[in-house]
Amino acid sequence: MNDIFRKAGTEFLATLLFVFAIVSAVSTAGDFAPIAIGFALMVLVYSTGHISGGHLNPAVSLGAFLRGAMSATEMVIYWVAQILGGVVGALITRGVFSEAPTAAQIDTAPAFIVETVFTFILVWVVLNVATSKDTDGNSFYGLAIGATVMTGAFAVGSISGGGFNPAVAISLAVNGNFDWANIWLYIVAPLIGAALAAVAFRVFSPADHEQNVNA
Repeated sequence: MNDIFRKAGTEFLATLLFVFAIVSAVSTAGDFAPIAIGFALMVLVYSTGHISGGHLNPAVSLGAFLRGAMSATEMVIYWVAQILGGVVGALITRGVFSEAPTAAQIDTAPAFIVETVFTFILVWVVLNVATSKDTDGNSFYGLAIGATVMTGAFAVGSISGGGFNPAVAISLAVNGNFDWANIWLYIVAPLIGAALAAVAFRVFSPADHEQNVNA
């Protein structure tokens, strides 16, 4: 199998499972949903990191591209796989949970700010724990990434719904958790946060970027 399609297939499946876990947690776990979501992301990142990098998130893939860790073509293929996987995951949950969810009501400006900031934090963490030569081969990258999402969901979930991931946001809109009228926010803000995180990584870790470019 062509390597990029093996990676894309992994991203498709992992994002499908992640969205299924998110909807299940939100539907059944109440106030503890962020814990379940964080641990779900952690185990999926650990189980797919050696194949695709365990992105499960177009914002992470954008950060990896801007950091120099993947090509534009690879990034776009990842995006398609992640969005399709998430949507399929959302559709599967419809067969499990019969009660239709209520779309989150948000105040646009605060939601945009927190989605940008926490996606910045997430991508900053990913780039430093999963792509830096200084942390190469570590065993904590999945825990750090899952804990970041869990923290964000607890901290600002009541403000924005805690998306930090365009593929997840689109999938949650398909399921009814997010309002389609606000979907632009869940796409634009995370991508801005990811781009800023990649710039910060290149500024503060120039040796990593130079090594990648020259590889």
